[in-house]
Amino acid sequence: MNYNSQEAQEEIKRIIQNALREDVGDGDHSSLSCIPDTATGKARLLVKDEGIIAGVAFAQAVFKEVDPNLQVDVRIKDGNHVKYGDEAFYVSGASQSILKAERLALNAMQRMSAIATKTRSFVDLLEGT
Repeated sequence: MNYNSQEAQEEIKRIIQNALREDVGDGDHSSLSCIPDTATGKARLLVKDEGIIAGVAFAQAVFKEVDPNLQVDVRIKDGNHVKYGDEAFYVSGASQSILKAERLALNAMQRMSAIATKTRSFVDLLEGT
């Protein structure tokens, strides 16, 4: 499958919409009650362990699906080796939107990065055989 195809992009969008509906439903009530809808902010993804990062493009799609006005500044792309303290990306814009998207983005990236890191370890083991 070509992940840049129209069909793939539509499927990814459906996955994100379904996941947000399951996770957030009609809204994050804590954020909605405590954070003014006019509040803006910034967030960064700080790497907590060494490995292969994956899901950055997916996270970017999550943030854009939640709020097309969010700005995502990617510093480390999918497939790169990362270490503790690396900054993968920054997000800025409406605080409520950032909070609405962050859990799905982080959960997906954690799982995808774990799979990518484990796969890299298997490839390294097989190298030269």
